[in-house]
Amino acid sequence: MNSDSGNLWREQVMAIMRLEIKKNFLARRGLWIYLLALAPVLLFAGHSFERLRHGRVCDLGQDNLIFATVFQFFFLRLAVFFGCVGVFMNLFRGEMLEKSLHYYLLTPVRREVLLAGKYLSGVVTTVVIFGTSAALSLAGLYWHIHPQVVRQYLLEGGGLEHVAAYLGITALACIGYGGVFLLMSFLFNNPMIPAAIVLVWEGLNPFLPAALKKISVIFYLQSLCPLEAPLRSKWAFLAINANATPPYLAVPGLLLVTLAGLYLAARKVRKLEINYGAE
Repeated sequence: MNSDSGNLWREQVMAIMRLEIKKNFLARRGLWIYLLALAPVLLFAGHSFERLRHGRVCDLGQDNLIFATVFQFFFLRLAVFFGCVGVFMNLFRGEMLEKSLHYYLLTPVRREVLLAGKYLSGVVTTVVIFGTSAALSLAGLYWHIHPQVVRQYLLEGGGLEHVAAYLGITALACIGYGGVFLLMSFLFNNPMIPAAIVLVWEGLNPFLPAALKKISVIFYLQSLCPLEAPLRSKWAFLAINANATPPYLAVPGLLLVTLAGLYLAARKVRKLEINYGAE
């Protein structure tokens, strides 16, 4: 690959990404994703409102543990998960349903370039939506706490590091699940089938052997979480404890899983044939 080809592909990727980002944010079929992202914001805002209304004394440590639990078991496993299903499964499938994919395929653009542009647009879309959701959820959580206490926690108690960690984990979740579901969009016509398969696999992660835990997205995300959420279930005794992966291994591990999914998706997109009738 010479430098001219590299520059051309880069420009094409950016052009496709800009076009797709606008389509992703304005797509009517994706309105439910905004509601999904709004759910934790309303939950934590309601929690703070209830505390303020009844004048209850706040417990910052307990509130942080509540947030960690909701973040790991609802936000990552359900909100971001299904948000990525809705965005990435429809990057190609949505255009098949709208019978517009052939316009892209008729242009002088390599299919791998098209795949990269669409994937990056999905990453930007989901990171903006769910990153904003995570930030507003934290703001809602601390709403009922005295500003001086919040300021001291953020500046002196490691709070800013926790906030940065949650936002970074959210971005990595979008990157990881995006790669998985972009690949799945080439393997299944019905998005609910791969969503169910991956959801079950991710849900079983605490009970899997240590070697199998690493073939998932949630394993690396939980390793990066600043607080460990307790596993409260009658099946918790079956959980297999594996040493948390340090960040310098967890981030590359997640990116490796993502790149594997994108590599397989690139192989699929080269052989993509349009058959609108099948959709």
